[in-house]
Amino acid sequence: MYPNDGFRELGRQECLRLLAKVPIGRIVFTRRALPAVLPVNFGLDGDGAVLLRTSAASELVRAIDGAVVAFEADEVDAARHSGWSVVVTGAATVVTDPAEHERLARTGPVSWVPAPQEVFLRIEPELVTGRELVGGRTLYGVDLTA
Repeated sequence: MYPNDGFRELGRQECLRLLAKVPIGRIVFTRRALPAVLPVNFGLDGDGAVLLRTSAASELVRAIDGAVVAFEADEVDAARHSGWSVVVTGAATVVTDPAEHERLARTGPVSWVPAPQEVFLRIEPELVTGRELVGGRTLYGVDLTA
């Protein structure tokens, strides 16, 4: 990003605060050596980890357990040309500790498509980046307030 390009970089804590406000994001992973993106509901753990709850038999579990993935969420107001986008990048793992699973069953996200055997996927927030579209003039000479 360039100074005054119409965007503002967001710090880690601001990114996590914004993520906590929205219920849906997108998980980005590799499927058969190609990029894949799936919309998912999610929650955040106290340490900022992204939590997903899904069927233990899902293709998603097989695809991302042990892999580095990206998770993106945003909020956009198309009429006002404003909004933000946050990306969390890190290793995804299935929660296998019974005590941790029990805690997340009480406090974690609830699957929108419940299954008989559900697991929690944790994405460790190794890299958290974001940006916000802001008003004013851009580097390109376009007046964003018009």
